[in-house]
Amino acid sequence: MEKLQGIIPPMITPLTDDDTLDREGAVRLIEHMLAGGIHGLFLLGTTGEAQSLSYKCRYDFVELACRQVAGRVPVLVGVTDTSMDESLKLAEKARACGAAAVVAAPPYYFAPSQQELIEYYTALADRLCLPLFLYNMPSHVKVSFAPQTVRVLGEHPNIIGLKDSSANMTYFQTLLYIMRDRPDFALYVGPEELTGECVIMGADGGINGGANMFPELYVQMYDAARRNDIQTMRTLQQRIMQISTTIYTVGKYGSSYLKGVKCALSLMGICDDYMSYPYRRFRSEERERIRKALEALGVACAE
Repeated sequence: MEKLQGIIPPMITPLTDDDTLDREGAVRLIEHMLAGGIHGLFLLGTTGEAQSLSYKCRYDFVELACRQVAGRVPVLVGVTDTSMDESLKLAEKARACGAAAVVAAPPYYFAPSQQELIEYYTALADRLCLPLFLYNMPSHVKVSFAPQTVRVLGEHPNIIGLKDSSANMTYFQTLLYIMRDRPDFALYVGPEELTGECVIMGADGGINGGANMFPELYVQMYDAARRNDIQTMRTLQQRIMQISTTIYTVGKYGSSYLKGVKCALSLMGICDDYMSYPYRRFRSEERERIRKALEALGVACAE
């Protein structure tokens, strides 16, 4: 695939119960993000609750989303798993549905060494039917790709980029530096609070969860950063920080960010906010806090 740049939302997985997609809501959400000017779509990542979903549900979601997108933007599919065989099966499903690439974080449970990461991803990339993006998510999988590991894996012809969700700017700057002679290798930032700054410094875009709700805002931030328009970036950053410090911080949950995004989308009338076990959607008091946060952002709630 051609190098992908811009805002690539990590799409939530709209559900009505633990194994049933909110199909109408998923269609509305996809059209909402496409209308906002997004440059790609990332399914079954952290924001997509991938590890909580059955394999059948993951397969159904990939099929539904790819059919709805219908080639308007590239679709990336998360295939992170503790079993390489399951990752390969999901990648084959993604290819059959028309996805452009797959994304994989390190296998979780026992933390692999850097050499084991090199061997694992080399074997995975050798067998994949689609190009592969590495996914650095140390808070969830207990290991981070060392910059030199990224350099080694970047030599594989089927490994074409990396998404970094470490929120460590020194680490990300090191990646930009160590891969400076590889303009074909894409580097994306996950935390939206850092996207504008990272794009100015050379990142290829942001994989930002807030773009589920407000795709135009994050596309505007990306465009302003590409123009080096600092004043516009400062204005947009204030709104991004307002989202981050209100919608993502309700309750003392490890999943507060995701609960907030799903609740907001429900209040906006886009899709259901059901969350798969063991996580539960916000109840009345928390839901009211999200409503007030949306109203402060100038968003009219559907309910």
